[in-house]
Amino acid sequence: MKLNEIKDNEGSSKNRIRVGRGIGSGKGKTGGRGVKGQKARSGVAVNGFEGGQMPIYRRLPKRGFNNIFASEFTTVSVGRLQQAIDAGKLDATATIDVAALKAAGVIRRIKDGVRILADGELTAKVTLEVAGASKPAIEKIEKAGGSLKLLGVKAEAAE
Repeated sequence: MKLNEIKDNEGSSKNRIRVGRGIGSGKGKTGGRGVKGQKARSGVAVNGFEGGQMPIYRRLPKRGFNNIFASEFTTVSVGRLQQAIDAGKLDATATIDVAALKAAGVIRRIKDGVRILADGELTAKVTLEVAGASKPAIEKIEKAGGSLKLLGVKAEAAE
């Protein structure tokens, strides 16, 4: 076998259909678009349009409330912390803060701070400085002999 003899298996790829190339092609004249009207033309985007009927997004009532001042935290599980410590990316003896987590590649964005969640197990004795933590996460950290310092709600986003 030579490089110039390599080819696809039989039937593995089909030729594309060339639309609008004469009535004999089977896809001529209207080019598979039906007949006339807005959607037969190019550049049509009628998302959510229901033919003049009141669209469903306007028929249904508005619900809920979106607090624009709410803090958005980046979440890190205690299991992920242990994984980073085992891999040698985080130093368990030093204080672990947002900057250390970002440098280790545990988090990508700091947002309004980091919140620790209880998923996974923690065996290392760690000192953490984060914006928040769940009650089970605090219990796991203290059970492993570590300590936790909670910062204010808005942590310094040093990106």
